[in-house]
Amino acid sequence: MKTEIAPHYLRMKKQYPGFFEAVEKLGEATAQAGPLNRKCTELIRLAASLANGSEGGVHSHCKRALEAGASAEEIRHAVLALTNTIGFPRTMAGLSWINDILEHE
Repeated sequence: MKTEIAPHYLRMKKQYPGFFEAVEKLGEATAQAGPLNRKCTELIRLAASLANGSEGGVHSHCKRALEAGASAEEIRHAVLALTNTIGFPRTMAGLSWINDILEHE
């Protein structure tokens, strides 16, 4: 599965190419900075996106986690594990957002 890049991201990348090149390099550098594998890194990024209330980030990192080998159950567990930190309503929103992706796979 190849992650489809959001049209808004592509428009902004075209408008600010240097900025987006730096952001993408930073993302890659942080992913390679320690012992976590790509799957763990994407699950962490998914959780952070959900904690920030970013539906687009959750969609993006859900796709990337799948590409990195995460199962649907691992992704759902990563979201459920946040419940006592981010609350039940936001967890339910996160499950809805990941299901937007998982139900189309």
